[in-house]
Amino acid sequence: MNSHDIYAQLGISPAVLNFGEKILGEIRGQFERIEAIAEYNQAKVIGAMQKNRVNATHFNMSTGYGYDDDGRDNLERVYADCFHTEAALVRPQIACGTAALALALGANLLPGDELLSPVGSPYDTLEEVIGIRPSPCSLKEYGVSYAQVDLKEDNSFDYEGIRRAINEKTKLITIQRSKGYATRPSFSVAQIGELIAFCKRCKPDVLCMVDNCYGEFVEELEPSDVGADMVVGSLIKNLGGGLAPTGGYICGKKACIDRCAFRLSAPGLGREVGANLGLLTSFYQGLFLSPTVVASAVKGAVFAAAAYEKLGFRVVPESREVRRDIIQAVELGSREGMIAFCKGIQSAAPVDSYVTPEPWAMPGYDSDVIMAAGAFVQGASIELSADGPIREPYAVYFQGGLTWYHAKLGILMSLQKMLDAGLINL
Repeated sequence: MNSHDIYAQLGISPAVLNFGEKILGEIRGQFERIEAIAEYNQAKVIGAMQKNRVNATHFNMSTGYGYDDDGRDNLERVYADCFHTEAALVRPQIACGTAALALALGANLLPGDELLSPVGSPYDTLEEVIGIRPSPCSLKEYGVSYAQVDLKEDNSFDYEGIRRAINEKTKLITIQRSKGYATRPSFSVAQIGELIAFCKRCKPDVLCMVDNCYGEFVEELEPSDVGADMVVGSLIKNLGGGLAPTGGYICGKKACIDRCAFRLSAPGLGREVGANLGLLTSFYQGLFLSPTVVASAVKGAVFAAAAYEKLGFRVVPESREVRRDIIQAVELGSREGMIAFCKGIQSAAPVDSYVTPEPWAMPGYDSDVIMAAGAFVQGASIELSADGPIREPYAVYFQGGLTWYHAKLGILMSLQKMLDAGLINL
């Protein structure tokens, strides 16, 4: 049996398969660069694990208070070495990326302080954390003000606007690396470094935090290598490698991380408490696998961009652009297009492949959202998934794929569903 036969059994027509193979022939050269970055980051992770003498005792389970949990503490040293920071907080008690960001912000901002976003509007779920949309326990409710400087029309930083916005109250600057539900390009680590350097020149003691979700190990450097005081993310995205079942991380300056730990547990307790609940093996092994898993997801994103670009759809980033995160935005132009695309991703899943995704009012968002994700870990966007708010320009955000071959199948199935719905011609 050849590949055409097995793909036919999965519902891929010869027309779609032949189209996909043609696209792959045009982009395979880009895969070498992706694999070189994965090789670099794999060595970096192994080096951090060897330096910290990871051994089987570090996988032991702790319960209750979690006092003297050497495996947990050592994992945090491994993370700090991977990110070249003074300290790290890596905990299953951090439920998701939004929770990690809320923790980092709430721990390091006090009443009277001001939070500044120099990159335009934050990701939807942060609006309630900040208080842009009213919510109990928002930063605004606790007396933290918010300021925002929008990007220029060409999506570059408005440095003069940022200079004017930074004032005596500005305590923390939040920089979102990935595009979120926007169709702007994501920022490279180099761009983030330039922005941080500028902000520090304007106010040397200002803290700079980077929302690193979807960006880890896509490049050789991380924002902490270019001046970020904190980098924040989720373990059910890149760094969990598809194995971590929950959790989040914050890496950065020790003073910042200590405050985060006090906020997570309680003042006076900090990092000393917090049971690992038997999750350390998946945390360590997920981190170990994450460079190659991220590379698979990036390959899938490049394939998606090239395929839909060829069909005339606007894609962000374009297929030949250097990757800055694992997310691929495709503007499909209609509700029907978003639904057909997501049906294809769902039907390619190993879990819940029979489910039909439908738009719904998801908590934390101001528009109906459609999500396709047949994942082993619920909501894990390092696994093959696609989602987006049902609003103009009807962009779907594709990401993930624990293996390149699964990412490839997902894109082929999305093309098949689009073709079946009469939305594309091959």
